[in-house]
Amino acid sequence: MPTVITHQGGTCKCYLFTLPYFDSKSDLYVEALNCFFTDPNWKSRWEGIEVDAASADAGPQIVCAYLSRQHFSDVENSCPMVALPSDVARSDERVKGAFETVFKAMVNLLGRDLRNSAQPPESTAMAIAALCIGGMVVARSVHDQGLGSRLREAAIRVALELGGWDTVTASKRRTRAKVRRAKAS
Repeated sequence: MPTVITHQGGTCKCYLFTLPYFDSKSDLYVEALNCFFTDPNWKSRWEGIEVDAASADAGPQIVCAYLSRQHFSDVENSCPMVALPSDVARSDERVKGAFETVFKAMVNLLGRDLRNSAQPPESTAMAIAALCIGGMVVARSVHDQGLGSRLREAAIRVALELGGWDTVTASKRRTRAKVRRAKAS
């Protein structure tokens, strides 16, 4: 039920929402930040996308899944690092700590099987993670969907190159996922 506030002769409706399961917005954000990178029971809700975090090629799988059309389209089940950065930046230290935990977990997974040794592994993995997160944020923020798609594909290519991962193998993996989706339809 909205609360109505009268302000200098005009009426302003303010909608107040309660968070039935959380004491604060910060509590909600901390819980929302639990995802694939920190929760071993997390299951992908992106159709046709599967990532095996235990495999030797988890890094390129993560890059391709993170920047996939499915993740792009499924805003409802989006990674919270894509959905919440602006809110996290304005939140308390507990929320920032939860975001940092998830980011570090992503960096650790990406850094585990890097094949490009030109830079320190942590630096390379952080750059790949930032490219994935930022690439998805910008791709979702532009009006031109073609530009968003090109941006995601460019981010995938550059991230795979940074990791020293075979772009042909990753491309075949994306093609196989498309074939599986087509057969399921």
